[in-house]
Amino acid sequence: MTFQEIQELIRLLNKSNLAEFKMEDGDFKLSIRTALYRETKATHTVAAPIPQAAPVLGSPAPASTVAAASAAPVEKPAEASPKAEKPVAQGYLEIKSPMVGTFYRAANPEKPPCVEVGQKVKKGDVVCIIEAMKLFNEIESEISGTIVKVMVDNALPVEYDQVLFLVEPD
Repeated sequence: MTFQEIQELIRLLNKSNLAEFKMEDGDFKLSIRTALYRETKATHTVAAPIPQAAPVLGSPAPASTVAAASAAPVEKPAEASPKAEKPVAQGYLEIKSPMVGTFYRAANPEKPPCVEVGQKVKKGDVVCIIEAMKLFNEIESEISGTIVKVMVDNALPVEYDQVLFLVEPD
């Protein structure tokens, strides 16, 4: 399987409703987990019971205390965030990591960063490099605008769907 085929497979999985994908072909093994995998895992956790004080014999507890003790707050699972960038509080858009790996601002240490704060980018411009399994992947912007903030320090690991840059749209 070629690198381009793997990248296309990752793109297709990101757009699908699959949480996990595994493939074996002889000695070649591929396992991909999407954001849905983490969400599915998070929604299947068991809530611990809320400890309550035992009632004292001979004196009934007030109804309001019993109601308050038994009414536990229920957390709703987080909604799946779409892969497309969404507006942020200040009206900025996000460029997110399409994969897990190590974030690099430049192709190599001697070269300048792919983008700087204040620089205009167009759709398709390379904004950073993410190393995954000894492969260096050029990450292209999916939006046009001005880089406002770099959200990750150079040479640090990044997660799938982690915000890398904030962009002010044109």
